[in-house]
Amino acid sequence: MKIAIAGYGVEGESSYRYYDTPGNQVVIVDEHQPGRSLPIDASSIIGEDAFSRLDGYDMVVRTPGLAPRRIKTDGRVWSATNEFFARCQAPIIGVTGSKGKGTTSSLITSMLRAAGHTVHLLGNIGAPALDALAQIVPTDIVVYELSSFQLWDLQHSPQTAVVLIIEPDHLDVHTDFEEYIGAKANIARFQSPQDTVIYCSDNPHSRAIAECSAAQPVGYQSEVSAHVRDGSFWYGEQELCSVDSLGLPGVHNQDNACAAIDAVWPWTQSGEVISSGLLAFEGLPHRLKFVRSHDGLRYFDDSIATTPGSTAAAIRAFSEPKVMIMGGSSKGATFDELATVAAQSNVRHVVAIGPEAVKIQAALSAQGVASTNLGSAYDMAQVVAAATTHAQAGDVVILSPACASFDRFTSYSDRGDQFITEVAKL
Repeated sequence: MKIAIAGYGVEGESSYRYYDTPGNQVVIVDEHQPGRSLPIDASSIIGEDAFSRLDGYDMVVRTPGLAPRRIKTDGRVWSATNEFFARCQAPIIGVTGSKGKGTTSSLITSMLRAAGHTVHLLGNIGAPALDALAQIVPTDIVVYELSSFQLWDLQHSPQTAVVLIIEPDHLDVHTDFEEYIGAKANIARFQSPQDTVIYCSDNPHSRAIAECSAAQPVGYQSEVSAHVRDGSFWYGEQELCSVDSLGLPGVHNQDNACAAIDAVWPWTQSGEVISSGLLAFEGLPHRLKFVRSHDGLRYFDDSIATTPGSTAAAIRAFSEPKVMIMGGSSKGATFDELATVAAQSNVRHVVAIGPEAVKIQAALSAQGVASTNLGSAYDMAQVVAAATTHAQAGDVVILSPACASFDRFTSYSDRGDQFITEVAKL
């Protein structure tokens, strides 16, 4: 079979390993010379129009960030995610949403492992799925974090779909918000009545995705399933454990934990096991992660917050006065609602950075929130210094950009790592 691997990043490399078997002719296709080395003797097609000249291939395996509409072929367009779902013998818990996917997937994994199950955490947060496929047996459980890019053309849905809060995101890649929601909806679109869809009952987009599914719906938080009451997690009328078992700040993380409890409920109803799983999870890098205290200030790294909603959740997580660092490159978002949250939530000052700084500052000014624009020619040392200057003893300083990182950094991880380095120098 003639197979084109369209896009050669981490997942493209995994797809090449999977399909490079006797009987297949595999070629690597990319617009630009990939940053990772091509396999020895691998055939390749490199060039700006590479994705539009793929006639003659039986199958084109699309990398997640490549829009299906950009591929021109007379063959079948496929993806590693589609291949995994078609071949996996174990039950799959799929998790999507505009924020909280990694945390919720990790909480599910931690609780299931505490219950004694063999769990494979795959997708955005874990190993490439096809790398793990051969090791998965029917008695295992797969937890798969799914972005809109992985869901774009998915033809199968997981037995348990978790749909967190949906808000506009990746509008620099999707044609519009409707296309983004349509991609997300594939996590539930192909479910059967024996399956389960867990959704955020307060979010209309999450609720609409659940309504397109034939599965049994479970809204969170709900008095009949997982919820928080009187400082504890409950499932219906069964008290499970203290919310202190969850070592993550913010009501939004309690919501994530409730969605995770709903997801694991068919496998464990033990409050002790659930508490153990929550306690074992210490949070993911760059997700509202405590960095250090210095001179009466506490610093937090929330670099993964690349949407206004994520940054709003970070603001709401603390009652103390806050100095926020916001800005970066565009994902097509607007900042009016975020500015309203800042005005209502004790934000002392905002340090705005990057190409989106002007838009952020305009939205903040309309709500009377003080800000400083460092422009696009900044470095992280200047950013940390500016934030520290505007903070007072007892304040919280949070890097929570509400934007992508590609104006000055290679990734949100690079941005967060530089923030941590500069805070350590104070």
